[in-house]
Amino acid sequence: MGIINLDHISSNPLLPEVKTAMIDAISADYHNPSSQHTAGEMAAERLDQARTSVAALINCTSPKEIVFTSGGTESVNHAIKGTALANAKKGNHIITSNVEHNAVIRSLKRLKGQGFKVTSLDVDAHGRVDPAAVADAITDQTILVSIMHSNNETGTIQPIEAIARITREHKIIFHTDAVDSVGVVPMDVQELGVDLMSFGSNTFYGPTGVGGLYIRRGTLIWPLIEGGVQEHNKRAGAENLIGIIGMGVAAEAARRDMKVRLDHLEKLKGKLLAELPRYIDEYIVNTPSEASLPTLASVSVRHIEGESVMLMLDDDNIAVATRSACATGSLRASHVLLSIGRSHADAQGTLVITLGMDNTEADIDHFLQSLQKVVKTLRDISPLYQKKLQAG
Repeated sequence: MGIINLDHISSNPLLPEVKTAMIDAISADYHNPSSQHTAGEMAAERLDQARTSVAALINCTSPKEIVFTSGGTESVNHAIKGTALANAKKGNHIITSNVEHNAVIRSLKRLKGQGFKVTSLDVDAHGRVDPAAVADAITDQTILVSIMHSNNETGTIQPIEAIARITREHKIIFHTDAVDSVGVVPMDVQELGVDLMSFGSNTFYGPTGVGGLYIRRGTLIWPLIEGGVQEHNKRAGAENLIGIIGMGVAAEAARRDMKVRLDHLEKLKGKLLAELPRYIDEYIVNTPSEASLPTLASVSVRHIEGESVMLMLDDDNIAVATRSACATGSLRASHVLLSIGRSHADAQGTLVITLGMDNTEADIDHFLQSLQKVVKTLRDISPLYQKKLQAG
């Protein structure tokens, strides 16, 4: 039996049509898109085609508002650092939330060392930011608000449109980290009202190592990487044309197949959560029932450690995560789960299950059966669980 991948948020397989397009592009041996001769112009045409496809996925006004990057992390860094540095004469205050990805947290930490001030907002029990709290935190020095669109550990989707109305009213730049949303759920930058949106190709079955940053026309932002004039002077260096071609094809597929994907993923997630009580008890679902990603379910299994569960499931050829892949190896409890009120013990017992188009109902059945055995085995040897049983 092959591996059942329930960790799609860490990595997704390439779509066959993406793989074919990239192999064809390698065979074509394209030249540098910045070159002025015929071979360069042919490469530039393919770059433009991909940019147009990616722009259509999020409903850009112009493909020129898309800057290609090396992935979601670079896009986040560019959005936050580039905006802060470009607008430093206007102010030095940035607003974010307590549940952001490490790419946001560490970018802001770097800026704090350079004199910027950061306000990090609390979230409610579902992990949501209150737009009113954003409004209350704004000062005359606020130059940027950065709130993620969806959380990579709980799947919570934030009220981005409501926050954007507030930032527009105060003429403050608004960035959203949408790495786990673009290509997964419908995304329209016109409706959302954001000025900057970061995303990655691998989230929607494109290649790893390629991403994008949407920059609304007129938004003041400095390049993070300087050198040549590529990407409309916003990101220097020869573009990863092969990867970008793959990303463009993946974007077309995501736009075309969005409804089919949503129906499939919502059905699987519904089955998982509906049948879970038949297999284990004493757990907490951290993913809200409404306004959450259709791909993700976060479950805290009480009285045992999530890492032990993960390793034993791995022995049964089932891949799941315990937290964000970027935080793997950390012994600390998830800052996201602590922010929504989970205890350290419950946070440490959390599994993050993320679904993909390759998953089936049979995969869910096998996972639940395996999980039941693993939980029983671990609880039988858990001092915490045995103490609880003795206490009655």
